[in-house]
Parts: sequence; structure tokens; C-alpha cells
Amino acid sequence: MSVGNNPWWAAAVVYQVYPRSFTDSDGDGIGDLPGVTSRLEYLADLGVDAIWLTPFYPSPLNDGGYDVSDYLDVDPRLGTLADFDALVRGARSRDIRVIVDLVPNHCSSEHPLFKKALAAGPGSPERDLFIFRDGRGAGGEEPPNNWPSRFGGRAWTRVTDGQWYLHLFDTSQPDWNWRDPRVRPMFAEILRFWLDRGVAGFRVDVAHGLLKARDLADVTDATLTNRPSPYYHRPEVQEVYREWRAILDGYPAGGFPGARTAVGEVWADSADTLRPYLAPGGLPQVFNFELVQSRWSAPALRAAIDATHAFADGTRAPWVIGNHDVVRPVTRWGAAAARAAALLLLALPGSAYIYQGEELGLPEVLDIQDAARQDPTFRRTGGEVKGRDGCRVPVPWDRGGPSFGFSRTESASPPSPPWLPQPAGWGQCSVEAEDGDPDSFLALYQQALRLRRSHPALGTGVDGSHSMRWLDGPADALFFARDPGFVFLANLGQEPLRLPEFREVLVASGPLIRGAAGVSDGSLPPDTAVWLGV
Repeated sequence: MSVGNNPWWAAAVVYQVYPRSFTDSDGDGIGDLPGVTSRLEYLADLGVDAIWLTPFYPSPLNDGGYDVSDYLDVDPRLGTLADFDALVRGARSRDIRVIVDLVPNHCSSEHPLFKKALAAGPGSPERDLFIFRDGRGAGGEEPPNNWPSRFGGRAWTRVTDGQWYLHLFDTSQPDWNWRDPRVRPMFAEILRFWLDRGVAGFRVDVAHGLLKARDLADVTDATLTNRPSPYYHRPEVQEVYREWRAILDGYPAGGFPGARTAVGEVWADSADTLRPYLAPGGLPQVFNFELVQSRWSAPALRAAIDATHAFADGTRAPWVIGNHDVVRPVTRWGAAAARAAALLLLALPGSAYIYQGEELGLPEVLDIQDAARQDPTFRRTGGEVKGRDGCRVPVPWDRGGPSFGFSRTESASPPSPPWLPQPAGWGQCSVEAEDGDPDSFLALYQQALRLRRSHPALGTGVDGSHSMRWLDGPADALFFARDPGFVFLANLGQEPLRLPEFREVLVASGPLIRGAAGVSDGSLPPDTAVWLGV
């Protein structure tokens, strides 16, 4: 995994923690920061280099914490600033860095500055911090333009004095006006506040948003899209990220946690759209969602990998197969395919992100009752879109018991039910059930992560070249090499695939088919991947 002259984040394996669903330390049914701290030894044993915490800030929780009412504190339900500091210290003692989520496109309608904007009225400086406009049509009854909300419906809400405010997401998430000169220094101070507390970087939510076209013009096609538009991928947004990069680079690169990073959540339509985000002096990294969006087929996955390499490598565009916003890989592709995809994820050059529960093979929970759903997408689409609750169900730690070990209260009274209901049989996928089982998802991830740390070809590779080369193979196989001495092979076809010559099997996502001479002349079953030493 040698990083060479690259920063630590170039080859890091980062574990995404959704705190409300990770571990509940006080029995209220809501995961919290002390709960995360209590599981640091598990994460160290798993073998990750950093954790990314999704929002833990004070919030009305209309969108799972992505509606922030205070960027400089911890939601009391999740802990305190002292708990956050203890988490950072505990992680550091295990050589684990902490990345926090930053939500700069919008805040909560309960944010004090938005409340002041509502009270101040049209034309006020308070309103200029957000995007308020008069409506169109007779009496301003129609919204200022035809922009859609990502969560369904229109992107505008009218207030009692007749003006409308913009929210690209939920009504409870008003967009900041990044053209107001007060917004940039406010967020610069937010970055410094958390960097001074020891964080190693930020995940930037909706990094392709922030700036909107000055004229707020209608879009010709109001269907949801990730292509450049009056509200996405404005060229001016790169000025913000150059300012942020200067702040990040102002912290020492030596010692722990090392060079600070910011990884943008940038959904885009092409490599050309993504490329400006990684220009010199811009964001250190952007997520690449090519694998997330790919079908489970060799041509599609190879095209996804090549599409990423068309604008960056995995050091600048980390690989992911899931997160808190998408259907889990086990449900999207199938259990065997998800195991193979894990080996693909960890074999590709650069950095990789793992979403909590992927290492347990957790499936999407599809049968959450409507009354229990909390994703605003479900509400804003009238139930047509179920939303993202199914991938956010609290993690099972124990085979049985209340909440399958999610709540760790020492109280004699039983804990409150988890904030999202766990399905019956959830304990079959628990850490307790899988720990020590050599055939489990957990064992596969543990073994692959150990090998990734020790094998000189993995991560950035021995010379930091990030290189991989495709090898000739069947159309329904993924077959590539990394130097020195590593080959990846995945069979996505319908029939067993003969193994190439190799020195040793490093790890396989499932049992191999033995030949007359054993594994040496054996085959790879369908939906199975293998790492080979050559």
C-alpha cells in the first residue's frame, strides 16, 4: 500500500459512519458520538485508515441531519463537543483520522440567520444571505422560475409576505446565497473551527451546487439532471474551492493527521464536467460514482473504471460502491456479486470508501412501514419514491436482544426502539454472527484490508504510479494486473472461468472450483472475484 510522496488520503480506506445508525450509547434509540467512540477498536481491527462522519450538528432532522441549524456544535441527541473531541483523540490513538461532513449549499429553516431573514422582510440584508425573490404571474402567485427540487416538486416555497425562497432540496433546507460577500468568510471560519479540533478533512455535500446563475433563468428541461445548469456546476464555484484549498494547505502536512483533504460530492454527467473540480489549487478529491451507477456486467464496470481514469485516478477520485443515499450493493447486485465488488473496490488504484454495514453484507430494508419512513423524498413525492431509509437502518451488532446490540445502555430499563425499525432476523448479519466465520462478509473484508495494507501493488502501488493495466480475457470478465505481482480476476459470466497461471491465491470472494491438480488448474465460478499473486 506504499504511499510514497503522496498524501495519506491518496490510498486511504475510509469508513463512512452514519452516527444515528451506528451505535446508541444511552438507550434513546438514536446512535451518537460516544457510541462511535465505543466501536473504534472494531474499526481498527477492520483495518480502515479514516472515518467519515455524516452530519452530527444540531438539526431538526428533516433530512437526516443535512438540515443544519448550527455548524459549530453537536446535536444534543448525538453528544457534545467534548464527546467529539474524545472521538478524535480515540481515533488518533488508533491511527484513524476523522473526516466530517460539511453542508454548504443549504442550511435548516431553523438556522438563526434564516429565522432573521424571515422576520426582516423583503429587500433586507438578512434576506440577501439566502435566495429570496418575488414570484411571477398575477400577484406573484407562481414561483420565480421552473427549477425542480431534488426531493420532488418545485424548488421554491412562498412565505407569508409573498416572496419565495429557493431550496434545491426540502422546504426545510433554504439555499445559501453564495454571491453575498458574507457567506464565504462564514464558511471559512467553519472550516477552521473543525480543523483546529483535529479533523483530517471534509466531505463536501452537494459540492456542485452553491453558486447559482445570477438571473435565475428557467431551465429548458426541468427534469432532474446532473449536467451543468443554472443551479449546478457553475464555473464560479471553483473560486470557493481555491479559497478552501488554501485553508487546508495552511495546516501542517507533517505528523498526524497529515495533509488535510476535502472530497466533494459531485454528481456529474461527464468527465469534462468533473475535471475543473480537480484543477490545480482546487479540491484535493471528488467522489467518483461510476461504480455506484454501473450495472453488474463486465463491459459496464470496465467502462465505469475507464470513465474515471479519463479525468483522474483513484487518488483524486476515490472509489465507492455504496453510501447513505443509494440502495445497498447486496440488494442492487446480489450477495455473491457484492462480495466480488468488494474485492474490485479494494483492488483499484487509489482510495476507497466503505459505507457502514457493507462489510457485513447488509441488504436494503425494503419493507419499512410508511408511517416509520423519515426521508423527505418519500413525503415530497407522495410515496412514489420510497427514499433512502432502507440503507440507513441501525447496524446489528449482536445476534439477538433489544435492537440487536445497537443500543448499549447500562440502564436496567430496556432501551427505546431504534429510530428506524430493524427487520426480523437482522441479527443474522450482525458482527457477533459473522465474527470468526471464515465464510462471512466480515472475514472477507478483514482479509482483503489486511492484504491491501501489506501488498506493495495495492493502494497507490509501490512507486505511487497508481497504474493498472487491463489484461486480455473473456468479454464477461474483469481482468487486470498491478505491479509488482498482482492480478485481479472477476467472472461476471454464466459459466466457470479457467484461472490463469498464478503463484498463490491471495483472497477469493467465494469458493474456487478445483481442477484435477487442485486449485492450480481450477476455475472461477460466476459472480466471483479473486486476487492472485503472480
